[in-house]
Amino acid sequence: MQKDGQRYALLHKAILSLKNEEECDAFFQDLCTVAELRAMAQRLEVAQLLDQGLIYNDILQRTGASSATISRVNRALQYGADGYKAVLPRLKK
Repeated sequence: MQKDGQRYALLHKAILSLKNEEECDAFFQDLCTVAELRAMAQRLEVAQLLDQGLIYNDILQRTGASSATISRVNRALQYGADGYKAVLPRLKK
């Protein structure tokens, strides 16, 4: 049985092997439930809006995210592993 670190490495390699948006879409549709995809997309949208300086109430109204989700994403932006900070500037291009 693989340990979590090995599983994560396999997942990372699989994601990095995707060549275009169509492959990415197909892979994530196979990998995740609709609810999981929606949750991840919502968290990324929340991160973008927090990065733009919007306040919690505005983000809640625009995304429908719970205050707990917004708070979690904000903590990740402030104290996390900098994954959002790596991706957000690239999405602006």
